[in-house]
Amino acid sequence: MALYRGGIMVGTLISAQQRRAVRHAVRVSCLVLRERDSRLVGSLGMDLSPHGILVRAHYPALTGEPVRVTFRLPRAPDWIGASATIARVVHGRRPGDEGHCFGLEFDSLDPGTVRRLRTSLLRRPPPLPNREPRIDYAASIHLAALS
Repeated sequence: MALYRGGIMVGTLISAQQRRAVRHAVRVSCLVLRERDSRLVGSLGMDLSPHGILVRAHYPALTGEPVRVTFRLPRAPDWIGASATIARVVHGRRPGDEGHCFGLEFDSLDPGTVRRLRTSLLRRPPPLPNREPRIDYAASIHLAALS
């Protein structure tokens, strides 16, 4: 996307990068239990990163709720267990949403587990974006000012 000043193209808009790690489009078996009542709230992981996982919801859950998640590593027989927090709830209203889901942020994983997770995600593609990338207007204006 081009940036114009006085009708003259002076640069391009810069996409905002808000993620700490690249997510990978993988479907993994998982079990997500809400800590307060041990209810199973999800069982299909839809994308995964070393920092978290997107899970299809069976039952409603709230942002900030602590959960326990156990999931199978892609291309491996190993299972990983971790405590996590519901960081995002997807209500399934936007075009491209795959129904009710929630994004879990892992509270902490030991370095060996993170290494195994990263290795199992190698060469796995990122999920396809459902919407236009966000624009970092401040960086775009700064870049235009330097031109």
